[in-house]
Order: sequence, then C-alpha cells, then structure tokens
Amino acid sequence: MEDLREDREAWSMENCSVARAMDVVGSRSTILILREALLGTRRFDDFVRRVGVGEPAMAARLKEMVAAGLLERIPYREPGQRTRHEYQLTRKGRDLLPVITALRNWGDTWSADEAGPGIRATHHDCGEPVHAVLRCAAGHDVKDGEIDITAGPGLIRRS
Repeated sequence: MEDLREDREAWSMENCSVARAMDVVGSRSTILILREALLGTRRFDDFVRRVGVGEPAMAARLKEMVAAGLLERIPYREPGQRTRHEYQLTRKGRDLLPVITALRNWGDTWSADEAGPGIRATHHDCGEPVHAVLRCAAGHDVKDGEIDITAGPGLIRRS
C-alpha cells in the first residue's frame, strides 16, 4: 500500500471527511449543544441556559442540527400548556460521543484551570475515568506515528 503522506500534492482535499464533518459540527455552539445533549439536556430553555447563547441563535442552531440529522424534534405537552418540542440525539448524533470525549480529555489536560476540570466522566460499572482511545479494527491501541494514510475509494487525484 502506498502511503499518501509521501506525495500529498498528488491528491485533492475536495472529498475530505474532516472538512465535511466540520461543515456539520464545526461551530462552538454546535459542540456545546452536543455536550449538553449527551449529558441529557432535551429542552430548548435548558439548552439556552446551559450553552449560554441567545434564543434566536439557539433556535437557528437546533434547526440546523435537526436538518443535519444530529437531533430529532419530539413533541411534548405539559398540562395546560401548548405543545412544545424537545430535542433528542439520533444515532448520528450519539456517534459523536467519542469526539466530545476526546475534546474533553484534551481540555482536561491542556485547558483546565488550576482547580482542575469542572466535571469528570467515569464508567458507571467500575468508577474509572473514561478516555477516548484510538484503536484499530483488530483491537490494537494505536499511537501517534503508527498510522498509515492510504487511498480510499473516494480519493480524488490531481492531474
């Protein structure tokens, strides 16, 4: 297999999965909404309060996230109130848990203040901290420098 890092000028970034993912989740508010949804937040007012953005911005962002398939709107109605919607993660949204976990792990190491991280994520079965880990399909942990970049079926080569 040819390692593409050797000749990066020969391939185009037009079909880049990282760039396309950033088109969907690349804003600060989207990542913070995902954090909150993964922590169990469901209602609009709670998202506004916990993420710290205004209602118009939150409404626009939630609409974008529903359109992108990260969240779904579920109607609910409290007695004597009008029908409202709560937001639940879809499978596509829940699949971002390792990404949010990796960002939290990085932030705990490199961005937390002197008191340490504000929250800790632990495995409820054993109580140990949860960390994002790179692992190949065969089950081996993969470290920096142990990854080969090869052509995928959608690679666009420059002429």
